[in-house]
Amino acid sequence: MNPLVLTENFGRRCIDLTEAWGKAWIFLFRTITAIFRPPLRLYLVATQLYQIGVNSTLVISLIGGFTGAVLAVQGEYTLSKFGATAFTGSAVALSLIRELGPVLTALMVIGRAGSAITAEIGIMRITEQIDALRSMAVDPIKYLMAPRFLAGLIAMPLLCGIFIVVGIAGGYTVGVGLLGLSSGTFMSQMITAVESMDVASGFAKALVFGFIFGWVSCFKGYTCGFGAVGVNKATTQSVVIASVAVLVSDYFLTSVLTRVFMAR
Repeated sequence: MNPLVLTENFGRRCIDLTEAWGKAWIFLFRTITAIFRPPLRLYLVATQLYQIGVNSTLVISLIGGFTGAVLAVQGEYTLSKFGATAFTGSAVALSLIRELGPVLTALMVIGRAGSAITAEIGIMRITEQIDALRSMAVDPIKYLMAPRFLAGLIAMPLLCGIFIVVGIAGGYTVGVGLLGLSSGTFMSQMITAVESMDVASGFAKALVFGFIFGWVSCFKGYTCGFGAVGVNKATTQSVVIASVAVLVSDYFLTSVLTRVFMAR
């Protein structure tokens, strides 16, 4: 292929990427300012909390329970090689609180609710409902995006807490009921190992992931292309970008939080 064509295509992609980043940051700024600009329609936030939070509770609980059960089985098997099965409870709890709880909760919510938000807003875009709101002097950012963004920030830590609690319960049930671990040892080691900073770091991650979830899901829907193909492409990109952003940010958050805790 002609080198000039390759250079042109590369340059065009760089320009498109820069433009998309600029639009995303402007969108984020407008959404955050819309949240603090009265009036705050709490009923819209409550509706989105139900859609994002309540409707995701069952699947989060199911995944959390089986994740805890798997951690108990794997933890007991691995620790038995070192004669340290007493630490199974602490291994299960710390794994769920520090990492698996926030990350898996975010990925599940992105896949279930994030795709729905992007598709919903995208359909409103291609059917000109967003333009209709503007014609009625209603700010679509304030009316549509801000409630969903705020609901994501609130729902993600709550769902993460449910995931962790159900996961620990699942690990306890399998560890004590099926693997024959001591109930007292399981609980005492877990309570001894888990510190308040572990819980704080887990919920801090969940809050950041909720931020990413709301930002990407709303932005991709708001900038959706026209037609069914545009909605399909925006929904796919929303899930992929948000999921990758969660995993990348998890690394940096873990690095920073670990250094902060080690410095204490």
